[in-house]
Amino acid sequence: MAIRTQQSISGFIATDPQLTTTENGDARFYARFGQENYRREEDGSFTKLEPSFSNLVLYRATAERAYERFAKGDNFVAEGYAHEYSYTRDGQQIEGEEFVAKKIGHDTARTRYEVDRTPRRTADRENVTREQNQAFDPPPARPAADAPVLGH
Repeated sequence: MAIRTQQSISGFIATDPQLTTTENGDARFYARFGQENYRREEDGSFTKLEPSFSNLVLYRATAERAYERFAKGDNFVAEGYAHEYSYTRDGQQIEGEEFVAKKIGHDTARTRYEVDRTPRRTADRENVTREQNQAFDPPPARPAADAPVLGH
């Protein structure tokens, strides 16, 4: 069976995220994101260049969760697709490109965080809290103090 793949990006949130509503009433997350750029030199070293910037959007429940969890400066990895768009504003044709993320998470190589493994509420079951669901025993937390961070 073939491995399913999609486009992905990594970068940092460059502006304060915005949460708006589409004409259809769906939640829409929007932020500018940046990507670091480097040039490899003949001696094998790397020279840091200016970052490049683009637009990041997410929709519906994923947009709402991202808005709650992401802030300017956060490093992320996202899966989705590049989308070219064009529209007319004040008689001017405006064209651009955005990355539409279907999934997004913090970049584990650059971010420290704790994982909450309690089950999410779904439309088919009642809200279950950790106290009500004793069958779920999360693994013990790993010590975070002075733990090495990947990528540094």
